[in-house]
Amino acid sequence: MATSASVSVLFQPTPHTRARPLAVARWLEVLAVMVVGIVLVGGITRLTESGLSITEWNVVSGILPPLTQSAWAAEFAKYQATAEYRMESGPAGMDLAAFQFIFFWEWFHRILGRVIGLAYLLPLIVFAVRRAIPAGYGWRLAAMFTLILGQGALGWYMVSSGVGNTDLTDVSHFRLSAHLLTALFLLAGLVWTARDLRRLAADPATRPAPLTAGAAVVAFVLFVQLLLGAWVAGLNAGLTANDWPLMNGRLVPEVDWSQGALWTLTHDPFLLQFLHRWWAFVAVAALVWLARGVRPADRFAAVALNAAFGTMVLLGIATVMSGVSLWIAAAHQLVGALTVIATVRAMHSLGAGQRAA
Repeated sequence: MATSASVSVLFQPTPHTRARPLAVARWLEVLAVMVVGIVLVGGITRLTESGLSITEWNVVSGILPPLTQSAWAAEFAKYQATAEYRMESGPAGMDLAAFQFIFFWEWFHRILGRVIGLAYLLPLIVFAVRRAIPAGYGWRLAAMFTLILGQGALGWYMVSSGVGNTDLTDVSHFRLSAHLLTALFLLAGLVWTARDLRRLAADPATRPAPLTAGAAVVAFVLFVQLLLGAWVAGLNAGLTANDWPLMNGRLVPEVDWSQGALWTLTHDPFLLQFLHRWWAFVAVAALVWLARGVRPADRFAAVALNAAFGTMVLLGIATVMSGVSLWIAAAHQLVGALTVIATVRAMHSLGAGQRAA
């Protein structure tokens, strides 16, 4: 208890210092943009099958890519020992130049993760030393930094499922979904906290916005859709059908339930693409309700939310019909992250409005 209290005191302003809620909010908003960027790069990394190109997790020495021909050859040799290379990339005729392309995306993804970590930690220390963090927010900021550290470890845990397995040619779709959803949860925390701090800067007596019951239901519905999307990506289920609204000419695809309902619901690519397609409209209904709820008080939030989920649905359909075109699929994931931001903004406005009523 004493340690917890001392940490809390470290973050709080004193009579001789002044809290800077607006400065902290702007810092968190910059970090939110960076998280959107890494979600996009992560999507490209997945779509280009780049995730297993770096077979080790070297936090410090891994900052620099190979700089000599012999170093590149050594990295390529490590990749050639993976099941992905032996079963997919190797038979397809991958050469060193093709390996360097996929290596770049995984390396860039990891570098962005390190940059985000430093962009969070260093200003956090400065704000804490200057006692500029408003009372009650220190624990939130500390929790989000812990989440960033956990996200890095979770990323390697995901990659290790493909590197260390002699049978898998991809990472575990469960670990992939955990990695992506943790990033989106961090994004939601950054946006929500920044909104609270902006309101505090405008009115020092303002209290944090509560999460309403209706907003919690919307968040759950969107979570299910994002989870299904991550599983579809992890299992390459987007390739199972490229027509819409039918799937290979059928409204409901043929599903093999012989391995049990639980396994089928979490592993069958045809069923998962079907569920991702049609749960999207449950999510649309929930987001329309949320947009209508905040429109009178926050028209911008309502318009942004409608635009985000509408674009996401259209890009989802285009992704399927294009046979999972790299840039269309990447744009779909990008707009998914923007939809999370728009949803959190609207949820916050709904809670703030309830608090003010």
